[in-house]
Amino acid sequence: MNDSKYVIAFLVVILIALTISYFAFIPKTEPDNEHVHDATHSHDPTYVYSDSMTSHFGISDNYSTSDFDPDSYLKAWNFNNLSPEERKRYYRESNLSDNTTLREYWIYASDKKIEVAPGVFFDAWAYNGQVPAPTIRTTEGDRVKIYFMNQGSKPHTLHFHGYHESSMDGSMPHDFVNPGENFTYEFTAEPAGVHLFHCHSTPLKDHIAKGLYGMFIIDPKNPREPANELIMIMNAFDTNYDGENEIYAVNTRAFYYLDHPIKVKKGELVRIYIGNMVENDPINSIHIHGNFFDEYKTGTRNESDAFTDIIELGQGERSMLEMRFPYTGKYMFHAHQSEFADKGWMSMFEVVE
Repeated sequence: MNDSKYVIAFLVVILIALTISYFAFIPKTEPDNEHVHDATHSHDPTYVYSDSMTSHFGISDNYSTSDFDPDSYLKAWNFNNLSPEERKRYYRESNLSDNTTLREYWIYASDKKIEVAPGVFFDAWAYNGQVPAPTIRTTEGDRVKIYFMNQGSKPHTLHFHGYHESSMDGSMPHDFVNPGENFTYEFTAEPAGVHLFHCHSTPLKDHIAKGLYGMFIIDPKNPREPANELIMIMNAFDTNYDGENEIYAVNTRAFYYLDHPIKVKKGELVRIYIGNMVENDPINSIHIHGNFFDEYKTGTRNESDAFTDIIELGQGERSMLEMRFPYTGKYMFHAHQSEFADKGWMSMFEVVE
């Protein structure tokens, strides 16, 4: 019996020694200071941190190309961002006898590599060398004439949302414009509202995912109240061609308006023409911080459909949003699908006096 007690005691001592040795040799894990914000640094005058919003999302580089300017796109239509001489190459207008306007456009499709995030490039198909395409804007009842040239490597078309004859629809195989060929679209602009145009060649999914789309605004005959007007197209890019999007944005460049906030004035009427052209995801959304807006679905009626701070849009859906900011400061707006926001669809308003 005494021998058993000695054996048990010996084993207990051995077990305790092994346990102490195990914990003594476990390496200590230090916190990952690169991703931890220490609040005490706010009182340390020697501590330097980045004030760039995009750095918090792992984006620290700047865009290396300047062939597309999201700031200019916000307020550009009918090529009004070009010099008068350059503009004549792509847009002309003339008065008709019935007091309407003939608006003529020169649009071409081409293959182009575009930068969708800093250092991230995408093999796009583009109208007039940019994604989204230049915005076409007219007034209800005007005559629209578009001279389309396909300079790309695949058959392409222009398909406009709105009224037109079937010969102008750009959706059937006999409507496809082959590389090197051209076609003229002509129709009367109606109804008034926020519309889109895009390529309707097959496979349709590829032609939209590649970037062939743009905003088509038809103003009502009785003008709307003057406002600070902004054009936004929500889009996304499958950069590794796996059938899922890696980059999300409004106006193509991920996080651009986060580090380049859109400036608006306190109390002024802000009007946003917004459309969703994201492929591979069924729903997109826009949520605005610190404010509510009136939504006019498709912009075809004068009565607001909702007073809210968030809307959802399927592909091809669009709306007109109107709001006034009551306070100065910076306010985020972004997709409320968190994955989209984290991958680039995150932006900012800066409200000033």
